[in-house]
Amino acid sequence: MQNDDSAAPAVAAFPRSAGAVPRFEALAETGSTNDELVARASGAEAADWPDLAVLVTDNQTRGRGRLGRIWLAPTGKSLAISVLLRPVVPGDGALPLEHFGWFPLLAGAAMTRAVRAVVDSAHEVRVAEAIAAGESDVADAPAVRLKWPNDVQISGYKVSGILSELLPDAAGVVLGAGLNVSLDEHDLPTLTSTSLTLVTRRPVSPDAVLAAYLTELTGLYRRFLAAGGDAVASGLHAEVSALCGTLGQDVRVELPGGGELLGRATAIESDGRLRVREHGSGEETSVAAGDVTHLRY
Repeated sequence: MQNDDSAAPAVAAFPRSAGAVPRFEALAETGSTNDELVARASGAEAADWPDLAVLVTDNQTRGRGRLGRIWLAPTGKSLAISVLLRPVVPGDGALPLEHFGWFPLLAGAAMTRAVRAVVDSAHEVRVAEAIAAGESDVADAPAVRLKWPNDVQISGYKVSGILSELLPDAAGVVLGAGLNVSLDEHDLPTLTSTSLTLVTRRPVSPDAVLAAYLTELTGLYRRFLAAGGDAVASGLHAEVSALCGTLGQDVRVELPGGGELLGRATAIESDGRLRVREHGSGEETSVAAGDVTHLRY
């Protein structure tokens, strides 16, 4: 594992995460971890940044989300995480670009698994405490689901989002993730957001949840590459479909070129597109990109 000396004090706060990947750097502050990692991975020092290298900070000053949205959070209460992928399939061949569309979904599935582990663990503690106190009525654990294409929600509230960006030479991709760790009610960026501590009502270790995310992402990624980028054969398609809370929901999809689509999300196709059955006509449309809202009537 390689680390910049100036980042060493910050790295010390992430021992489990640093041990999960070939290169890990934690920055005290940066404008955007995605911008920083793209620059490093495509500049003069590109050879020093291998597949699955990671940059992270808890103080990102110019973060952004999908569709150009600004992503801001108070210092020390969230994580901005960027992971570099240089995908090579068996036989040392470069993964064709048409398979890259699965990477945001892959990252979303990995984050969903990591967040679910934190939420379920806290729930088990609450159940044990309730039993010890003689209480018998304990609510179920909050549901952690993936919202297509790449948001993670807890009981319908967003806790994490993913933004992927190609390297300039298109030989790799940077997967950026924002995770709300310890924001309180006054810190939340929107009324439909939440944080791990708000849900669990307990302190959450940033290192533990980050290490879980990196471990899950690495496992899904390696299986995907071993199958030659085939999401079905690798099991990625089934995993994403099982985690996706968008399926079976009535949705509004705001399309990139303008206009919207109203219908029910019925499936994720083998190329990662969302299949929507339109209300009224019953016609099925495949959506490659768009801003999805789950409708509640």
